[in-house]
Amino acid sequence: MVTMIIKRLIQLIFLLIGITFIVFMAMHIAPGDPASIIGGPTATQSDILAIHHRLGLDKPIIIQYLDYLNGILHGDLGFSFQTNRSVAQEIWTRLPNTIDLAIASMIVAIIIGVPAGIISALKQNSWLDFSSTTLSLAGISIPNFWLGALLILVFAVNLQWLPVGGLDTPFWTFKGFKEILLPAITLGTGSAAMIARMSRSSMLEIIRADFVRTARAKGVKEHMVIWVHCLRNALIPVVTVIGLNFGGLLGGTIITEQVFAINGVGRLMVESIASRDFPMVQGGVLLIAFIFVIVNLVVDIVYALIDPRISYQ
Repeated sequence: MVTMIIKRLIQLIFLLIGITFIVFMAMHIAPGDPASIIGGPTATQSDILAIHHRLGLDKPIIIQYLDYLNGILHGDLGFSFQTNRSVAQEIWTRLPNTIDLAIASMIVAIIIGVPAGIISALKQNSWLDFSSTTLSLAGISIPNFWLGALLILVFAVNLQWLPVGGLDTPFWTFKGFKEILLPAITLGTGSAAMIARMSRSSMLEIIRADFVRTARAKGVKEHMVIWVHCLRNALIPVVTVIGLNFGGLLGGTIITEQVFAINGVGRLMVESIASRDFPMVQGGVLLIAFIFVIVNLVVDIVYALIDPRISYQ
C-alpha cells in the first residue's frame, strides 16, 4: 500500500506539470489580450505595451512558461492580472465555499443514490424499480443550470422557503443549511442518478452470487444477507463512482456557483477566463486537478479497507 501511494504521488507531479503546460498554452493561444482589458477602451498602444512589459507578456511564451513553472516549484502561483493580489490568496479565500458545496452535493447524492439503487435491485421489475430507473435517467439528462433556475423559481421566489443564492456561513449551521440546500440538490442530482444505477447493477450481480445463496441456505437472516454479505461486496464499484463524481463535482460547481451567486473557485474561474486573467485560471485548474487526483488516491485506499483481498503489490 505504501509503495502504491508513493508511486501515485510521483505520477501526480508529472501529471500536474502536464496540466500546467496544456492550460498555460491554451490560455495564451486563446483570443483576447489581457493588457487591452486591463488598460480599458482609452488605453493607447504605448499603454498596452507598458502593461505587457509589466506583466511579462512581452517575453517568448516558452520563457513565460518556465518562469511560471519555477514559481510553482517555489510555492508561488503568481499574481492576478486584475486585482494584483496573490493567486493563492484569492483561491484560498473562495475555496471553502466550493469545498462545502461539493461535500454537501455528494452527501445529497449518496443519501438519494445508494438507497434508490439498493431498493431497485431488491424490487427488480417492480414499480419502485421502474420509478427509480426513470428518475435516474431524468437526473442525468437535466442540465444543472435549468434545474437550478427551476428550484430558485419554485422554492425561493414563489414559496419563499429558501434564500435565492449566496453562501455566507458553513453548511452545518442552520442558516448555512438553508443557503446550500438548493445548490446541493442541483449539483448532486446527476451524481445521485449515476450512483443509483451503479448500486442497482452491482447489487443485482452480488445477489445472484453463490456465496449469497450459501448464506441463505445456512439460515442467515435476510437483512443480514443484504447488509453484510451483499452490500459490502457491492460497494467497490459504487465507491469508484462516488470518488470520480466528487472530483467531477469540483469542476461542476462552476455552473452552479454562477446560478446561485456563490463566491467559490468555480465562479472565480469564470470571471478570470472572461478577463483573460492567466495566472488565476492556471491556479484554479491546477488546484482542481490536484484535488481530483488526491480523491482518486483516497478511493484506491478505501478499496483495500472495504475488501482486504485487494492488493496493490
